[in-house]
Amino acid sequence: MGTIIGFLWLLVALPTAFLIGWVTERRHIRSLEERERNSTDVRVSNLKEISCPKSVQSSDLVMGHVVIATDYWKSTAAKLRNLVGGEMKSAQMLMIRARREALLRLIEQARRRGASEVCNVRFEFSNISMMRGNQVAIQVELLAYGTALIRMPDD
Repeated sequence: MGTIIGFLWLLVALPTAFLIGWVTERRHIRSLEERERNSTDVRVSNLKEISCPKSVQSSDLVMGHVVIATDYWKSTAAKLRNLVGGEMKSAQMLMIRARREALLRLIEQARRRGASEVCNVRFEFSNISMMRGNQVAIQVELLAYGTALIRMPDD
């Protein structure tokens, strides 16, 4: 009897987890899109060299940091995909969302400091679920960092 109840619970829990995860992910993607549309005033570049270095008034290190995880449904699907091989799209989407979020946080920090551009932007990530030995959900930590530049006003 306990096995049947466990199986029925699984039949209810997985679709519920899928629905909640899907809604949450869509809400986050809409938020990212809106914030990206509002972040066009700060130029971002991964180049080490800057144009017109003499016009730079000041520079500062800025960072954007995010820890993000998949929902249980996507983690279960990724585990099944790992058994048969192939592309783990849920993990790819997680990394894309984490990168976009970290970059937006970096831009917001640069804007608060009065910067008009950020150069030499780099990304570092860590797989938290592997460090903890927890294979329930795919969890990543992503850090975006770069040099915010404040230019001298044009005369």
